[in-house]
Amino acid sequence: MARTLCAWTVAVISALVPTAVAAQVKPRIVAVNYALQYFTERLVGDHAEVVFPVPAGVDPAFWRPAISDISMIQGADLIVLNGAGFATWVDRVSLPRSRLVNTSAAIEDQFIVTERINHTHGDGGEHSHESLASSTWLDPMLAMAQADAIAAALIRRGLIDAEELASNLQGLRSDLAALNEEIELALSGAESLPVITTHPRYAYVARRYGLKAYALDWDAGAMPSPDQLSRLRTLMETNGAKILIWEAVPPRVALAATVDLGLTNVIFEPLAQTPVQQPFIESIERAAQGLAEALRGQTQI
Repeated sequence: MARTLCAWTVAVISALVPTAVAAQVKPRIVAVNYALQYFTERLVGDHAEVVFPVPAGVDPAFWRPAISDISMIQGADLIVLNGAGFATWVDRVSLPRSRLVNTSAAIEDQFIVTERINHTHGDGGEHSHESLASSTWLDPMLAMAQADAIAAALIRRGLIDAEELASNLQGLRSDLAALNEEIELALSGAESLPVITTHPRYAYVARRYGLKAYALDWDAGAMPSPDQLSRLRTLMETNGAKILIWEAVPPRVALAATVDLGLTNVIFEPLAQTPVQQPFIESIERAAQGLAEALRGQTQI
């Protein structure tokens, strides 16, 4: 009887082991920013774990991964890069080339060149901005091309069935196209109106929708210094802008200071980091609606 029970136990355990192992070998995909994580999750569904390893409150463009982070990334089944100079750590870490996908490789001819500015971001140390604007995903049409690149890499790596992926990609592309049309409609008539941004992240948005953007270089959500406020005042006097776009909600005293200058404040999260309230599509919709309302307050559009 004891031998029979032992044999039965072994059989049960043996039957369970493959299931446990299968659960552990779910493919892992690493994305260098939230936007790419969102696109990848939309495409791959439940077939893989999609990891965005940058801690909250840290700018993914200048994140410095720890050794444990690097080891995890190197072991991923796919590493989704943005390109356009985004994520400076990528150039300093040895990564498996066969598992990399540069999602902006096909749109390099549409990159926007920006000024190089030396400054600091929090505790990230002094750095220079890359000479390319890197927030390509904020233009829904460029984001669509990046989604296409991710889809091709997923097929190449055999991480999802082609038919299911095609359906998922069609859904994502449809949502991005609808988002583009919605923003175009919301900002119709606002072409060439001047706006000021607290960071040079919005070049692709400005180009896509015909806005005339003048960029500052402030830390996200921080209180501007007297010198920065002085520079802001000078920009307003020079170009007549009445709208200020922030990356993140700043202290109330900062908002009050800019309102005193005659500016309308708009929060437009750049979505490199995980958004505070809503996912990618809804977050951009909300920001675009806020910008459209602010523009309507300045002129008839």
